Amino acid sequence: AKEDARVVSIDGKKINRALDVLALGNSLGNGKPITAQVIAFNSFDEMEKRKDEVKGKIVYFNHSFDPTNIKPFVSYGQTGVSRRAGPSMAAKYGAVGVMIRSLTESTANDPHTGSTAYNDSFPKIPAIAMGPRDADYIWELSKQSSFSVSMKTSAKFLPDTIGHNVIGELRGTTFPDEIITVGGHLDSWDVNEGAHDDGAGVVHTIEVMRALKAIGYQPKRTIRFVLFANEENGMRGGNKYAAEAKEKGEKHIFALESDAGGFTPRGFGFTAPKDKHDKMQAWLPLLKPYGTEDMSGTGGGADIGPLNRTFGTPIAGFIPDPQRYFDLHHARTDVFENVNKRELLLGAVNMAALIYLVDKYGL
Repeated sequence: AKEDARVVSIDGKKINRALDVLALGNSLGNGKPITAQVIAFNSFDEMEKRKDEVKGKIVYFNHSFDPTNIKPFVSYGQTGVSRRAGPSMAAKYGAVGVMIRSLTESTANDPHTGSTAYNDSFPKIPAIAMGPRDADYIWELSKQSSFSVSMKTSAKFLPDTIGHNVIGELRGTTFPDEIITVGGHLDSWDVNEGAHDDGAGVVHTIEVMRALKAIGYQPKRTIRFVLFANEENGMRGGNKYAAEAKEKGEKHIFALESDAGGFTPRGFGFTAPKDKHDKMQAWLPLLKPYGTEDMSGTGGGADIGPLNRTFGTPIAGFIPDPQRYFDLHHARTDVFENVNKRELLLGAVNMAALIYLVDKYGL
């Protein structure tokens, strides 16, 4: 059943103003509607100072992106705490529900979902994200009025089932036991097609393989193309891939992931020892003709992170232009029509070039 939230009273006067919302991932539904007074905060620190006022209320967290951050992923990291921890932080002080501002700078009113994580020490209260315009409305209302919201979600956990990583491989001719991994993740949130998150990464991965085969390239090292399962709310595909690699005694020398959308390529970020990072950064002049401008920063990927933690494998994340990513991220609008084919293919070109260089020259 669809989530529902609406303002039902302002200063004692009944109204019926609907809000566009989505339940947070991993949150639990409340079945019957909860109606309670709303208390709004800009931060956890604000809530801490007024914690005695929270009991029995619906808490609204207004954490918003900082427009002074040039890189939106920095803002996402800063504001994401309200989604990840907000429900349990509010439940600690007796809140009966949580609403958050969606993690986006978009001016459209589309809500954006994403995972929360309950702390088992506190009640598991329902939690929703609302569209930016509705968030502005709630925040302004909180400054001048006492008001109540009715909210209902029906989110629930189903039993685990079997999922699969999908793996293709070009076997190395000279060092077949040295493995290079390229990947993206197959799963997406239920509210959209997952076109940018992470359909783009899946297409990038397949296109790198297709391009190398099309030119008849025979890699020195084994190149694995992995479409990971269960990135969004469990990481089990990436964890299982690394665990099996450890069981088999495999040698993973490098891994690259695309999980930041299919926009115009800008560069790569790395988690690697300095000497290996320096070696790859020296290839920048070779990649610049295809759009790569920066290889100096840090990065990686959720699905390949376990390889780094297990083996110390150098990892990299493909970095497309990030400015529009959070307009679509985890929203209903992350659909096929919002992917630009030219930008998508340019991303695959840059990834293929980096993989070629790692294979040819090693690390």
